Amino acid sequence: MPNYLTPEGAKKLADELRLLALTERPRVVQEVSDAAAQGDRSENAEYIYGKRRLREIDRRIRFITKRLDGAVVVKKSEVVCDVVRFGALVCVVDENGKASRYTIVGPDEADPSAGRISFQSPLGQSLMKRKVGDTVTVRRPAGELEVEIQSIDYESS
Repeated sequence: MPNYLTPEGAKKLADELRLLALTERPRVVQEVSDAAAQGDRSENAEYIYGKRRLREIDRRIRFITKRLDGAVVVKKSEVVCDVVRFGALVCVVDENGKASRYTIVGPDEADPSAGRISFQSPLGQSLMKRKVGDTVTVRRPAGELEVEIQSIDYESS
């Protein structure tokens, strides 16, 4: 399955990759080199921690590189506007009258507390390909929830 990203999400991952590769990694390599010059490495906490941090940075660099290599960046101009698709800002009202706004994004960009939900999440899956006025049932671990789609917007999402 392709890794879908918004242009903003792709930029954020690329910025993180650039920061790790050009700033963090060289700094930690220098710290490890300085710690190694102090002698006995077996009891040198700075050396041991530095090597661990270097492995974490390398792991994250590989992960981001792989995610970006397989990414499909979806521009807002490429989506149909009358149904919920990737990148949409969807306003819904639940059965208790509570209004919520969600932007449909890929799993790498999901942040439910900020209203950014993955299209693969239970709510995201339920909203996909629906229209304004549709009532959808969301199956989630806490039980079923019905929401009605109030609006779909692609400009401000």
